[in-house]
Amino acid sequence: MSAEYEAVKPPESELVIVTGMSGAGRTTVAHALEDQDWYVVENLPPAMLWPLTELMSKSQESVTRLAVVMDVRSKDMFPEIRDALANLRSSGINFRLVYLDASDDVLVRRFEQGRRPHPLQGDGRIVDGIQRERGITSELRETAEIVLDSSNMSVHDLSRSVYELFSESGPVILRINVMSFGFKYGVPTDANYVADVRFIPNPHWVPELRPQTGRDKEVSDYVLSQEGTSEFIENYLKALEPVFEGYRRENKHYATIAVGCTGGKHRSVATSIELGRRLAQLPNVRVNVTHRDLGRE
Repeated sequence: MSAEYEAVKPPESELVIVTGMSGAGRTTVAHALEDQDWYVVENLPPAMLWPLTELMSKSQESVTRLAVVMDVRSKDMFPEIRDALANLRSSGINFRLVYLDASDDVLVRRFEQGRRPHPLQGDGRIVDGIQRERGITSELRETAEIVLDSSNMSVHDLSRSVYELFSESGPVILRINVMSFGFKYGVPTDANYVADVRFIPNPHWVPELRPQTGRDKEVSDYVLSQEGTSEFIENYLKALEPVFEGYRRENKHYATIAVGCTGGKHRSVATSIELGRRLAQLPNVRVNVTHRDLGRE
């Protein structure tokens, strides 16, 4: 290792790098971090990441929480970001990479509402720019410790998620989002783990249960009493235990567990609620249960 890249950040310092898709909420995340007294730098050129990190480590003001927001404006910029992150890792500087994402249709709508072109669309359509950016940033998404999909989030929802992720100190708090969904609407893009509960008999075919949802006691009792359901949940929890321990060792704080059935109304909803209830009993785990497709026809 060259002397140029010796570790200089004190061990108690925190560095977060925020990147991801244009229109997915990077600015919202930056503002949320600022509200929590993070020192935030937006639109930083990759070549300036190392000098800034070194400067912060030597600052007389003892800045201990630094957040850097970077975007990819061209294919030429991606290698610079990749090299900058590699330099930090090789120098022993701990940081968390946060990737902001959203579905194509949501991103298109946001750009249209803001009457702004996508930075990479050139003479093409907004969706062309989105696809170019996805291709360029796919490696960053794969290596990110935290992926936040803001497709179904308001500005306030996203800010609240950032607050929950970065406001606490002490033992590593794992924040688990258990999300029910319907396979016919597609698998959630931000899912770290996907559980398929279509093996459970479908309440849709029980006339008195069809109008209800997995939130209703009658449907929940029906789903959870079916052969194999309880064993599935119990064994799935056991399989996740070493994963959570690994997350703590790797300083990862967030994961999304997606539970899917056909339409996202009965089986996945009831199973997600029960899975979330049991997960919440684990130490240093905070659970949020959401239902992506509940209410869709």
